[in-house]
Amino acid sequence: MDDYRQHTAEETAHPEPRNPVFEGIERAIHEQRLPPGTRLAEGELGEIYGVSRTIVRAGLQELSHAHLVSLRHNRGARVAQPSPQEAREVFEARELIEPRTAREAARRMTAADAKRLRAHCEEEKRALEASDHGRALRLSGRFHIEIATVAGQQTLCEFVEQLVARSALIIALYWSRERVRCDSNCHQNILKAMANNDPDEAESLMRSHLVDIHSTLRFADEPATKPDLRSMLT
Repeated sequence: MDDYRQHTAEETAHPEPRNPVFEGIERAIHEQRLPPGTRLAEGELGEIYGVSRTIVRAGLQELSHAHLVSLRHNRGARVAQPSPQEAREVFEARELIEPRTAREAARRMTAADAKRLRAHCEEEKRALEASDHGRALRLSGRFHIEIATVAGQQTLCEFVEQLVARSALIIALYWSRERVRCDSNCHQNILKAMANNDPDEAESLMRSHLVDIHSTLRFADEPATKPDLRSMLT
C-alpha cells in the first residue's frame, strides 16, 4: 500500500515518462544520497542506468534547467552546490509562496484530500521511526508539493516542486540539526488546520515551519566527504 501511494503521487505530478537519469539523480538528491558537488560522469551514468550517452545528456540538461546540476564546458557535470545567497533566496521564496498555497489548500480541502495526506504523514512517520531518514526527507518534501496540488494552483505547484528539490541540496550543505529535516509533527499540525478548513491557521503554521527550517541553516559548515557515484545511485 505504501508503494502504491508513493507511485500514485509521483504519477500524478509527472504523467509522462521521465528520463531515467533525471529521475534517478533527482530522487538521490531528495534522499541525500548524492551530495552537492558530486561529479557526474556521462559514461558511468550510462552504465548505471543502462542508457545511451544521448539519454544521459538529455537527463543532465533537464537537471541543469531545474538548478540541480551544474554543467560546464570541458569540465562535465556536477551536482549543484547552492551558495549561501542562493540558499537564502530559495527559502525566502518558499516563505512567500507556500503560506499562500497552504491557505488556499485549507479553503479547498475535501475529506478525500485530508485522508490522502494523513496517509502520507503516517508514511513519513514510519520512515522516521525506522531511521530511514532519506525516505523521510523525500516524503517531507513531497508533502509540501501535495499541499500546492490541493490548492489547485498549477503554476505555483511547479515553483514549489523546484524549490523543494533545491532545498534538498541546501539542507545537505548547511543543515545544523541531527534529526530529519522536516518535523512530521509540524506537518500533522498544518494538515489539521487545513482539514478543519482554517486558512488563517494553515497559513500561519506553514510560515512558522519554513522560517524555523531557514533559521537552522549554518553557512560556515563544510560538505561531508563523498563516497563513489555508483554506491550513491544504487
